[in-house]
Amino acid sequence: MMRSETQNLNHLKQGDCTVNLTVNGEQKILQVQPWVSLLDGLRDHLNLTGTKKGCDHGQCGACTIICDDKRILSCLTLAVMKNGSEITTVEGIAHGNELHPIQQAFIDHDAFQCGYCTPGQLCSAIGLIKEGKAQTREEVKELMSGNLCRCGANIGIIDAIMEVKAGGGHE
Repeated sequence: MMRSETQNLNHLKQGDCTVNLTVNGEQKILQVQPWVSLLDGLRDHLNLTGTKKGCDHGQCGACTIICDDKRILSCLTLAVMKNGSEITTVEGIAHGNELHPIQQAFIDHDAFQCGYCTPGQLCSAIGLIKEGKAQTREEVKELMSGNLCRCGANIGIIDAIMEVKAGGGHE
């Protein structure tokens, strides 16, 4: 075996699992221990730090991403459970320099303050719209209740989502 091949194999630990993902449209391979969360896989192995670690218990929604067109809490999901999945993080929702309509609506409605929860809020809002479940403001409010904003930008967040829903500018 050549030296570089040996070095490449040495970084693998006994028990590592191979996880194949499509992340933001690109094929990615993770080598992780079986207990590594999808959140830690994205942040620590792929350097996608837009997804935030909040409570690490599935209670705040800061880690929300879109997996196979559904909103999930990446802190409660093992990376190995999503082998073969398509993942969208906050880094993948814009198209080049063109903001996703929900991003623009968040700006227009001042739907963030400190910004820590914003990536999870954005992904949750996109997922909520794709799910097509929320038709009224109250339904949107209820279905976004798993994403906490401690700064109090909830009214702007709901306004932004309602604007995008009404305008049909979502994907």
